[in-house]
Amino acid sequence: MSDLLLGALALMLIFEGLLPFLSPSAWRTAFQKATEMSDGQIRFLGLCSLLLGLLLLALWR
Repeated sequence: MSDLLLGALALMLIFEGLLPFLSPSAWRTAFQKATEMSDGQIRFLGLCSLLLGLLLLALWR
């Protein structure tokens, strides 16, 4: 189980690092737009991301 968790963490870090590595200016622009969002908007995006992740995990199993 720990191997699976470590693999999932590694994949998350790879995907998180792709945009800043490939296009730093696009990442900076996206980050600036995120800082201008309200707390409610950020929470909604977080909830959507969480639900999508749970759905993908359920489909994978």
